Amino acid sequence: MPQIDPPRRRRVSMADVARLAGVSTQTVSRVSTGYSGVDGSTRRQVLAAMKELGYRPNGAARALKHGEFKTLGVMLGSLADTGSGRILESIAAQAVLAGYAITLIPVQAPTRSGFIGAFTRFDELAVDGIIILMKAQLLDEVGMALPPTLPHVVVVDSDISHRYSTVDSDHAEGVRLAVRHLLKLGHRTVWHVSGPEQSAAAIRRAVAWRSELEAAGQTIPPLLHGDWSARSGYVAGLDLADRPGCTAVLAANDQTALGLLKAFQERGKDVPEQISVVGFDDIPEATSFIPSLTTVRQDFAEVGRLCLQEILHQIRGEGSRRTQTLVPAQLVVRGSTAVSRACGTATSGSPPSASAG
Repeated sequence: MPQIDPPRRRRVSMADVARLAGVSTQTVSRVSTGYSGVDGSTRRQVLAAMKELGYRPNGAARALKHGEFKTLGVMLGSLADTGSGRILESIAAQAVLAGYAITLIPVQAPTRSGFIGAFTRFDELAVDGIIILMKAQLLDEVGMALPPTLPHVVVVDSDISHRYSTVDSDHAEGVRLAVRHLLKLGHRTVWHVSGPEQSAAAIRRAVAWRSELEAAGQTIPPLLHGDWSARSGYVAGLDLADRPGCTAVLAANDQTALGLLKAFQERGKDVPEQISVVGFDDIPEATSFIPSLTTVRQDFAEVGRLCLQEILHQIRGEGSRRTQTLVPAQLVVRGSTAVSRACGTATSGSPPSASAG
């Protein structure tokens, strides 16, 4: 015998509350939107009726009264990478403190139809602003413009000279700190295994790496491209292990560095006695690598906090729609870097000016 689904329960309306409370729908509307000109006993009567019926005030109605929906949209491409996940976590925590909810919409395929669908959905859900955790240039590549009536912040993997407001880590400064650290340890040059060629962050890091070596008058080795993964670091490491002039490597991120360490171990290259390795991100597991990883720390929590702060400023009309904010990076020196053999006995450590962690 076929199973019959129970009838769907009708959503409780404002008129239902008004009938139970013995008041007009206008009075219920005033209570639900926070209007102060309602008698105390009447207010309590209406709230009691709302509770009994399970009525939820319409967010759009509250927005008409107060000018805000108290909801922010977050568009992102993936949560798989370290930065997006940790920045999103910070944004969500800060939003709660500010009294806002988060509506998350992933855009798996960065196509025009994908972006239109996401923006349309945000419009239907009535958000006060949109935070985009993906490369801003993708919008231009498909001919998309952000809705002009919505405040917005573009956060991760974006060109800071772009026409949208951005909050991001200072990738270039982080790379400069890493390269200078390795050169001070006596390494003649620094090899670099970069992130994907289409990544704005990877491009900025590669440009900073090349510029720092040029400024120091050092030879610039060929750039090796990776994809942020340990696998790509492993493949690059097998190549670098066979290059006699390679004594120092800057990895695109800590996952890439993990792959390098595995390849060097398999090829009998001791880290840091023969090759020094520096990562980027400072993931929680970096201290558990063997050896513990010297890396560039990105303050993802601060990026998220400033991102939320910036979009709230825009919503309240307190800020510009084209601000660029860079969060400083920090070099954290651990056991994967050491003085080059060309300078004498290899000892783990760093100049006094570097920070330990």
